[in-house]
Amino acid sequence: MNDKQVIASRIALELKDGDLVNLGIGIPTLVANYVPENKKVIFQSENGIIGLGPDKGEDNYIVNAGGLKASIIQGGAFIDSATSFTFIRGGHIDVTVLGALEVDQEGSIASWIIPGKLVPGMGGAMDLVTGAKKVIIAMRHTNKGRVKILKKCRLPLTAFNQANLFVTEMAVMEVKEDGLHLLEVNPKYTVKEVIEATEAELIISEVMPMKGVEDEN
Repeated sequence: MNDKQVIASRIALELKDGDLVNLGIGIPTLVANYVPENKKVIFQSENGIIGLGPDKGEDNYIVNAGGLKASIIQGGAFIDSATSFTFIRGGHIDVTVLGALEVDQEGSIASWIIPGKLVPGMGGAMDLVTGAKKVIIAMRHTNKGRVKILKKCRLPLTAFNQANLFVTEMAVMEVKEDGLHLLEVNPKYTVKEVIEATEAELIISEVMPMKGVEDEN
């Protein structure tokens, strides 16, 4: 598996039967590909779909929030934008999976702007990170060697202290009250390599092999 597939497949293991899940653009959209058929997860798209499905190659006008072709599952529904954000802001989304430019050991997220550069903007992320019951960040561990998991975010924040779990191609980390815990490491890497690629202070007790990739390396 490549880095994106490692991240997406590991996050899919966090989703539970009956969860209503919102996936952000980029790596998060891949998560749906790794949910087992026997697990019923309903995907919500902020542009107004409950029961978002994959691109089936059909000639339709259905797109996800990132503008990519999609479908709607049997029993799904199209809703207006106000209702869609009522789901998000009302605390009805069980899990949201989002990308980020930076995160930090306090669970803060910077994902919407790099000063002086043209970037997509915040989208619905500011609503999702405060409205969803669980916030999972899916991203590469570094940006061409530049650390992205920091002691404190340097870019303008999307939200302060809202992320619950960081999943990268190297590791799984959980934000708890006492700090950022290193839970799992991809067997391709050592704990030392993860620490060297991370500015944040990691709390390390028992580190397990990353679920879903134990036999891939």
